[in-house]
Formats: sequence, structure tokens, C-alpha cells
Amino acid sequence: MRADHDPTPETGVLIRPARPDEYDAVAELTVQVYVGDGYVPEDDDYAAELADVAHRATAAQVLVAVHDGRIAGSLTVAEPGTTYAEIARPGELEFRMLAVAKQARGHGVGTALVRAVIEEARAGGYEAVALTTMATMFDAHSIYERLGFVAVPERNWMTHDGLRLFVMRLPLVS
Repeated sequence: MRADHDPTPETGVLIRPARPDEYDAVAELTVQVYVGDGYVPEDDDYAAELADVAHRATAAQVLVAVHDGRIAGSLTVAEPGTTYAEIARPGELEFRMLAVAKQARGHGVGTALVRAVIEEARAGGYEAVALTTMATMFDAHSIYERLGFVAVPERNWMTHDGLRLFVMRLPLVS
């Protein structure tokens, strides 16, 4: 679906699809961020979903950010109508499960991952990129807002256990 993105000159971050031999590292990183930063309880079903990278990679694209030779971040890209697309409408590319290792924060890793999704959406002829976020994900919000994503409150939703989630969207065509 996509080729590797050249490392960003100012940050040295390389974005590419995760390889099967990296799935365990991606799972550990993602769970560490979501559970460790307090977004998801350790015993929540979503923590298990975050850890199952091999399954995720069969239905969506798992991207990694490599910084200083290590996996420093990851996210999952889902096309509308596929298993991992929760909110994507026709014409929208969705990404989920953005995770950046604590030691890599502030080095442009999250921004590089989101920019790669935007580039992929443009190349694929999508009209927008959409995502769901939690109110407490302040660092992620700053990336999204800086890149032009806007809140779409009429599309906000709640999980089965009552957690309120917020939808943001970046229009790519006017």
C-alpha cells in the first residue's frame, strides 16, 4: 500500500511499515504508552487489542517510526469499511493507536507518523484523514492541531464502557 518514507532531515525519523519480527516490540511500546500513561486500564479488552499487532497487521497497516536505530513510535492506518476503521467514512483514511516512546517524545516522531498518514491519504486520493482521540491525550492533540486537524463534535462517540471519545478530521480537498 505504501513505500517507506525517507528519514525527515531535521529529525532523522524514518517511517515505514512494521515487519513481522517487530510486532512484539510494537505491541510492547503501544501497551506501555496506553496503559503506562493511564489511558487504558491494564485489564481492559482494548489493552489486549493494542497488544495483538499480528492480527492488526492482517486487516490494517501498522507503521513504525525508527529513530536512532530503534522503534520509537507506531500507529495503525485503516481504510474505510475495514475491521480497524471505527469512524472513517467513505473518502476518509483513518489512523489509530498512535504511540510514541517516552524517550522519543519531543523529537518529531509523532508528527512524522501523522504526516506519513496525510501523505498516504493524498497519494491515495482520499478527501480527508480522520482519527479518534481521548480528552487527556494533550501531546497528541497538539500534533493534530498543528497539522490542521479540527474537531468534529457531531461525530464524537462513547465506548461500550462509557468512555467519551472525540473525532478530529483533516480535510485534504476543498
